[in-house]
Amino acid sequence: MPAAAPPAHVPVAEVTRGAIVESLHQGSVAVVDRAGRVLHAAGDPHALVFTRSSLKPLQALPFVAAGGPARFGYSAAQTALLCASHSGEPRHAEAVADMLARAGMHGNALLCGTHVPGFYETVGRTPPPPPYSPLQHNCSGKHAGMLAWCVQCNAPTADYVAYDHPLQQAIRQAVATFTGVALDRLVPATDGCSAPNYALPLSGLARAFARLATAGDDPDYGAAPRTLAAAMTAHPEMVSGAQRSDAALMKAGRGDFVTKIGAEAVQAIGVRSAGIGIAIKVADGHKRALYPTIVAVLDQLRLLDGDARRELAPWARPTLRNYRGLATGEVRSVVVLDKGATP
Repeated sequence: MPAAAPPAHVPVAEVTRGAIVESLHQGSVAVVDRAGRVLHAAGDPHALVFTRSSLKPLQALPFVAAGGPARFGYSAAQTALLCASHSGEPRHAEAVADMLARAGMHGNALLCGTHVPGFYETVGRTPPPPPYSPLQHNCSGKHAGMLAWCVQCNAPTADYVAYDHPLQQAIRQAVATFTGVALDRLVPATDGCSAPNYALPLSGLARAFARLATAGDDPDYGAAPRTLAAAMTAHPEMVSGAQRSDAALMKAGRGDFVTKIGAEAVQAIGVRSAGIGIAIKVADGHKRALYPTIVAVLDQLRLLDGDARRELAPWARPTLRNYRGLATGEVRSVVVLDKGATP
Protein backbone atom coordinates (compact mmCIF):
# COMPACT_ATOMS: atom_id res chain seq x y z
CA MET A 1 0.00 0.00 0.00
CA PRO A 2 1.52 3.37 -0.97
CA ALA A 3 2.20 5.84 1.81
CA ALA A 4 -0.60 8.31 2.38
CA ALA A 5 0.06 12.00 1.91
CA PRO A 6 0.63 13.87 5.19
CA PRO A 7 -2.55 15.49 6.52
CA ALA A 8 -2.96 19.19 5.74
CA HIS A 9 -3.15 20.26 9.36
CA VAL A 10 -3.48 23.92 10.35
CA PRO A 11 -2.68 25.83 13.57
CA VAL A 12 -5.26 25.09 16.26
CA ALA A 13 -3.63 26.39 19.45
CA GLU A 14 -0.71 28.54 20.53
CA VAL A 15 1.33 28.67 23.72
CA THR A 16 2.57 31.97 25.05
CA ARG A 17 5.35 32.94 27.41
CA GLY A 18 4.83 36.49 28.52
CA ALA A 19 3.60 38.40 25.48
CA ILE A 20 5.33 36.14 22.94
CA VAL A 21 3.99 33.05 21.19
CA GLU A 22 6.52 30.39 22.13
CA SER A 23 4.96 27.27 20.58
CA LEU A 24 2.30 26.41 18.03
CA HIS A 25 0.19 23.25 17.78
CA GLN A 26 -1.37 22.06 14.53
CA GLY A 27 -4.31 19.80 13.96
CA SER A 28 -7.59 19.21 12.15
CA VAL A 29 -11.32 19.30 12.89
CA ALA A 30 -14.26 17.61 11.18
CA VAL A 31 -17.89 18.53 11.85
CA VAL A 32 -20.31 16.21 10.05
CA ASP A 33 -23.95 15.13 9.99
CA ARG A 34 -25.25 11.59 10.45
CA ALA A 35 -24.68 10.85 6.76
CA GLY A 36 -21.03 11.89 7.01
CA ARG A 37 -21.37 15.16 5.08
CA VAL A 38 -18.73 17.63 6.20
CA LEU A 39 -20.49 20.77 7.43
CA HIS A 40 -17.49 22.61 8.87
CA ALA A 41 -13.79 21.87 8.96
CA ALA A 42 -10.36 23.11 9.88
CA GLY A 43 -7.28 21.58 8.33
CA ASP A 44 -7.89 18.12 6.88
CA PRO A 45 -11.29 16.71 7.92
CA HIS A 46 -10.42 13.39 6.28
CA ALA A 47 -7.00 12.99 7.95
CA LEU A 48 -6.26 9.37 8.83
CA VAL A 49 -6.07 9.15 12.64
CA PHE A 50 -5.99 6.42 15.22
CA THR A 51 -9.17 6.64 17.24
CA ARG A 52 -7.59 5.37 20.46
CA SER A 53 -10.03 5.53 23.40
CA SER A 54 -12.57 7.62 21.50
CA LEU A 55 -13.50 4.25 19.95
CA LYS A 56 -14.80 2.80 23.22
CA PRO A 57 -18.53 3.42 22.71
CA LEU A 58 -18.30 1.57 19.39
CA GLN A 59 -16.35 -1.26 21.02
CA ALA A 60 -19.22 -1.62 23.51
CA LEU A 61 -21.94 -1.83 20.84
CA PRO A 62 -21.91 -5.62 20.26
CA PHE A 63 -22.19 -6.38 23.98
CA VAL A 64 -24.98 -3.88 24.62
CA ALA A 65 -26.87 -4.83 21.45
CA ALA A 66 -26.84 -8.46 22.60
CA GLY A 67 -28.51 -7.45 25.87
CA GLY A 68 -25.41 -7.80 28.01
CA PRO A 69 -26.09 -5.10 30.63
CA ALA A 70 -29.57 -6.49 31.31
CA ARG A 71 -28.37 -10.10 31.47
CA PHE A 72 -25.65 -9.33 34.00
CA GLY A 73 -27.61 -6.69 35.89
CA TYR A 74 -25.29 -3.79 35.14
CA SER A 75 -26.40 -0.40 36.36
CA ALA A 76 -26.41 2.65 34.09
CA ALA A 77 -23.18 3.78 35.80
CA GLN A 78 -21.55 0.44 34.98
CA THR A 79 -22.81 0.67 31.40
CA ALA A 80 -21.05 4.05 31.19
CA LEU A 81 -17.87 2.34 32.40
CA LEU A 82 -17.92 0.20 29.24
CA CYS A 83 -16.98 3.41 27.41
CA ALA A 84 -14.63 4.84 30.04
CA SER A 85 -11.07 6.01 30.27
CA HIS A 86 -11.57 6.34 34.00
CA SER A 87 -9.17 7.71 36.60
CA GLY A 88 -8.94 4.55 38.69
CA GLU A 89 -10.79 6.10 41.58
CA PRO A 90 -12.16 3.66 44.20
CA ARG A 91 -15.69 4.00 42.76
CA HIS A 92 -14.37 2.97 39.33
CA ALA A 93 -12.36 -0.04 40.52
CA GLU A 94 -15.18 -1.25 42.78
CA ALA A 95 -17.76 -0.99 39.98
CA VAL A 96 -15.51 -2.89 37.56
CA ALA A 97 -14.88 -5.63 40.14
CA ASP A 98 -18.64 -6.02 40.48
CA MET A 99 -19.08 -6.15 36.70
CA LEU A 100 -16.58 -8.97 36.49
CA ALA A 101 -18.11 -10.86 39.40
CA ARG A 102 -21.55 -10.70 37.80
CA ALA A 103 -20.05 -12.43 34.74
CA GLY A 104 -18.28 -15.03 36.88
CA MET A 105 -14.88 -13.46 36.22
CA HIS A 106 -12.12 -11.89 38.29
CA GLY A 107 -9.66 -9.04 37.83
CA ASN A 108 -6.85 -11.45 36.97
CA ALA A 109 -8.66 -12.20 33.69
CA LEU A 110 -8.21 -8.60 32.49
CA LEU A 111 -5.59 -8.28 29.73
CA CYS A 112 -5.27 -4.49 29.90
CA GLY A 113 -2.16 -4.45 32.09
CA THR A 114 -1.57 -1.98 34.91
CA HIS A 115 -0.49 1.62 35.36
CA VAL A 116 -0.49 4.32 38.01
CA PRO A 117 -4.14 5.28 38.62
CA GLY A 118 -4.74 8.66 37.01
CA PHE A 119 -6.63 10.21 39.92
CA TYR A 120 -3.45 10.70 41.94
CA GLU A 121 -2.11 13.20 39.41
CA THR A 122 -5.51 14.84 39.01
CA VAL A 123 -5.82 15.61 42.71
CA GLY A 124 -2.12 16.36 43.22
CA ARG A 125 -1.30 13.32 45.36
CA THR A 126 1.81 11.15 45.20
CA PRO A 127 0.81 7.61 44.20
CA PRO A 128 1.85 4.64 46.30
CA PRO A 129 4.55 2.38 44.88
CA PRO A 130 3.50 -0.45 42.53
CA PRO A 131 2.07 -2.99 42.01
CA TYR A 132 -1.28 -1.58 40.89
CA SER A 133 -4.46 -3.48 40.23
CA PRO A 134 -5.70 -3.99 36.65
CA LEU A 135 -9.08 -2.89 38.02
CA GLN A 136 -7.59 0.61 38.27
CA HIS A 137 -6.45 0.63 34.64
CA ASN A 138 -8.33 3.33 32.75
CA CYS A 139 -9.65 0.74 30.26
CA SER A 140 -10.75 -1.87 32.80
CA GLY A 141 -14.45 -1.14 32.25
CA LYS A 142 -14.12 -1.75 28.53
CA HIS A 143 -12.24 -4.99 29.17
CA ALA A 144 -14.79 -6.14 31.74
CA GLY A 145 -17.47 -5.71 29.08
CA MET A 146 -15.38 -7.64 26.58
CA LEU A 147 -15.05 -10.55 29.00
CA ALA A 148 -18.77 -10.45 29.75
CA TRP A 149 -19.51 -10.63 26.01
CA CYS A 150 -17.35 -13.75 25.83
CA VAL A 151 -19.26 -15.34 28.72
CA GLN A 152 -22.58 -14.35 27.14
CA CYS A 153 -21.63 -15.72 23.72
CA ASN A 154 -19.71 -18.81 24.90
CA ALA A 155 -16.49 -17.48 23.35
CA PRO A 156 -12.97 -18.04 24.70
CA THR A 157 -11.94 -15.58 27.42
CA ALA A 158 -8.19 -16.23 27.45
CA ASP A 159 -7.46 -14.42 24.17
CA TYR A 160 -10.35 -11.96 23.91
CA VAL A 161 -8.06 -9.16 22.61
CA ALA A 162 -6.72 -11.25 19.71
CA TYR A 163 -7.39 -9.65 16.33
CA ASP A 164 -9.29 -12.69 14.98
CA HIS A 165 -11.28 -13.38 18.16
CA PRO A 166 -15.04 -13.44 17.45
CA LEU A 167 -15.51 -10.42 19.75
CA GLN A 168 -12.97 -8.33 17.87
CA GLN A 169 -14.56 -9.32 14.58
CA ALA A 170 -17.93 -8.13 15.90
CA ILE A 171 -16.34 -4.88 17.08
CA ARG A 172 -14.75 -4.27 13.67
CA GLN A 173 -18.15 -4.64 12.05
CA ALA A 174 -19.63 -2.13 14.50
CA VAL A 175 -16.80 0.32 13.78
CA ALA A 176 -17.29 -0.03 10.03
CA THR A 177 -21.06 0.36 10.31
CA PHE A 178 -21.03 3.46 12.48
CA THR A 179 -18.11 5.27 10.84
CA GLY A 180 -19.13 4.46 7.28
CA VAL A 181 -15.61 3.14 6.61
CA ALA A 182 -15.40 -0.22 4.84
CA LEU A 183 -13.86 -3.08 6.82
CA ASP A 184 -10.93 -3.37 4.46
CA ARG A 185 -10.18 0.36 4.87
CA LEU A 186 -9.81 0.19 8.65
CA VAL A 187 -6.11 0.31 9.54
CA PRO A 188 -5.46 -1.94 12.55
CA ALA A 189 -2.88 -1.65 15.31
CA THR A 190 -2.62 -2.53 18.99
CA ASP A 191 -3.84 0.02 21.53
CA GLY A 192 -2.17 0.83 24.86
CA CYS A 193 -4.51 -1.61 26.63
CA SER A 194 -3.60 -4.43 24.17
CA ALA A 195 -6.98 -4.45 22.38
CA PRO A 196 -7.11 -3.82 18.62
CA ASN A 197 -7.58 -0.20 17.58
CA TYR A 198 -8.13 1.36 14.17
CA ALA A 199 -7.05 4.36 12.15
CA LEU A 200 -9.75 5.89 9.98
CA PRO A 201 -10.67 9.30 8.54
CA LEU A 202 -11.40 11.98 11.12
CA SER A 203 -14.74 12.56 9.38
CA GLY A 204 -15.64 8.90 9.95
CA LEU A 205 -15.07 9.22 13.68
CA ALA A 206 -17.23 12.36 13.72
CA ARG A 207 -19.95 10.51 11.81
CA ALA A 208 -19.98 7.71 14.38
CA PHE A 209 -20.58 10.18 17.19
CA ALA A 210 -23.31 11.97 15.25
CA ARG A 211 -25.07 8.61 15.00
CA LEU A 212 -24.37 7.74 18.63
CA ALA A 213 -25.80 11.02 19.90
CA THR A 214 -28.92 11.08 17.74
CA ALA A 215 -29.87 7.43 17.32
CA GLY A 216 -33.32 6.08 17.96
CA ASP A 217 -33.45 2.34 17.41
CA ASP A 218 -30.63 1.48 15.01
CA PRO A 219 -31.41 -1.06 12.23
CA ASP A 220 -28.28 -3.05 13.13
CA TYR A 221 -27.78 -2.39 16.85
CA GLY A 222 -31.27 -1.66 18.13
CA ALA A 223 -31.40 0.46 21.26
CA ALA A 224 -27.68 -0.06 22.04
CA PRO A 225 -26.45 3.36 20.78
CA ARG A 226 -29.20 5.16 22.68
CA THR A 227 -28.47 3.10 25.81
CA LEU A 228 -24.78 3.91 25.72
CA ALA A 229 -25.29 7.61 25.03
CA ALA A 230 -27.82 7.86 27.86
CA ALA A 231 -25.49 6.11 30.31
CA MET A 232 -22.52 8.29 29.37
CA THR A 233 -24.42 11.57 29.69
CA ALA A 234 -26.11 10.49 32.93
CA HIS A 235 -22.84 9.34 34.51
CA PRO A 236 -20.01 11.42 33.03
CA GLU A 237 -17.96 10.95 36.20
CA MET A 238 -17.77 7.23 35.38
CA VAL A 239 -16.63 7.90 31.80
CA SER A 240 -13.61 9.84 33.07
CA GLY A 241 -13.45 11.07 36.67
CA ALA A 242 -13.18 14.08 38.92
CA GLN A 243 -11.63 17.15 37.29
CA ARG A 244 -11.39 15.41 33.90
CA SER A 245 -12.32 16.93 30.55
CA ASP A 246 -14.97 14.45 29.37
CA ALA A 247 -16.87 14.82 32.64
CA ALA A 248 -16.64 18.62 32.40
CA LEU A 249 -17.86 18.64 28.80
CA MET A 250 -20.81 16.37 29.37
CA LYS A 251 -21.86 18.23 32.51
CA ALA A 252 -21.65 21.54 30.65
CA GLY A 253 -23.71 20.03 27.81
CA ARG A 254 -26.47 18.99 30.20
CA GLY A 255 -27.25 15.81 28.30
CA ASP A 256 -26.69 17.26 24.83
CA PHE A 257 -23.02 16.27 24.39
CA VAL A 258 -21.76 12.68 24.18
CA THR A 259 -17.98 12.92 24.35
CA LYS A 260 -14.95 10.67 24.48
CA ILE A 261 -11.31 11.62 24.52
CA GLY A 262 -8.51 9.43 23.16
CA ALA A 263 -4.77 9.25 23.70
CA GLU A 264 -2.53 11.39 21.50
CA ALA A 265 -5.02 14.28 21.61
CA VAL A 266 -8.08 12.86 19.86
CA GLN A 267 -11.59 14.00 20.81
CA ALA A 268 -14.99 12.93 19.52
CA ILE A 269 -18.25 14.68 20.41
CA GLY A 270 -21.81 13.95 19.38
CA VAL A 271 -24.33 16.77 19.74
CA ARG A 272 -27.88 15.51 20.09
CA SER A 273 -29.74 18.78 19.49
CA ALA A 274 -27.76 19.67 16.36
CA GLY A 275 -27.59 16.16 14.90
CA ILE A 276 -23.85 16.47 14.33
CA GLY A 277 -20.59 14.82 15.25
CA ILE A 278 -17.28 16.54 15.88
CA ALA A 279 -13.83 14.97 15.75
CA ILE A 280 -10.59 16.77 16.60
CA LYS A 281 -6.96 15.67 16.31
CA VAL A 282 -3.95 17.65 17.52
CA ALA A 283 -1.09 16.54 15.30
CA ASP A 284 1.65 16.35 17.94
CA GLY A 285 -0.57 14.50 20.40
CA HIS A 286 -0.37 17.16 23.12
CA LYS A 287 -3.57 17.44 25.15
CA ARG A 288 -2.71 20.92 26.37
CA ALA A 289 -3.69 22.11 22.87
CA LEU A 290 -6.73 19.84 22.65
CA TYR A 291 -8.74 21.33 25.50
CA PRO A 292 -8.80 24.96 24.26
CA THR A 293 -9.50 23.71 20.74
CA ILE A 294 -12.53 21.71 21.91
CA VAL A 295 -14.07 24.71 23.65
CA ALA A 296 -13.33 27.03 20.72
CA VAL A 297 -14.95 24.63 18.24
CA LEU A 298 -18.08 24.28 20.39
CA ASP A 299 -18.25 28.05 20.79
CA GLN A 300 -17.85 28.73 17.06
CA LEU A 301 -20.68 26.28 16.41
CA ARG A 302 -22.82 28.28 18.89
CA LEU A 303 -23.31 25.26 21.09
CA LEU A 304 -22.32 26.93 24.37
CA ASP A 305 -24.63 29.14 26.39
CA GLY A 306 -23.36 31.49 29.06
CA ASP A 307 -23.44 28.88 31.82
CA ALA A 308 -21.58 26.29 29.75
CA ARG A 309 -19.00 28.86 28.70
CA ARG A 310 -18.33 29.74 32.33
CA GLU A 311 -18.08 26.09 33.35
CA LEU A 312 -15.58 25.35 30.59
CA ALA A 313 -13.52 28.51 31.08
CA PRO A 314 -10.69 26.65 32.91
CA TRP A 315 -10.30 24.42 29.86
CA ALA A 316 -10.66 27.21 27.27
CA ARG A 317 -7.58 29.25 28.13
CA PRO A 318 -5.51 27.52 30.81
CA THR A 319 -2.80 29.52 32.55
CA LEU A 320 0.70 28.05 32.56
CA ARG A 321 2.69 28.30 35.76
CA ASN A 322 6.28 27.57 36.72
CA TYR A 323 7.48 25.50 39.68
CA ARG A 324 6.94 28.43 42.06
CA GLY A 325 3.37 28.83 40.89
CA LEU A 326 4.05 32.03 38.98
CA ALA A 327 1.96 32.59 35.83
CA THR A 328 4.26 32.43 32.79
CA GLY A 329 1.81 32.27 29.87
CA GLU A 330 -1.27 30.49 28.60
CA VAL A 331 -2.60 28.07 26.01
CA ARG A 332 -5.21 29.57 23.68
CA SER A 333 -7.01 28.31 20.63
CA VAL A 334 -6.47 29.80 17.18
CA VAL A 335 -8.67 27.31 15.32
CA VAL A 336 -11.01 28.73 12.68
CA LEU A 337 -13.80 26.60 11.28
CA ASP A 338 -14.60 26.97 7.58
CA LYS A 339 -17.63 25.73 5.71
CA GLY A 340 -16.99 22.20 4.56
CA ALA A 341 -18.11 20.18 1.59
CA THR A 342 -17.75 16.46 1.07
CA PRO A 343 -15.63 15.78 -2.05
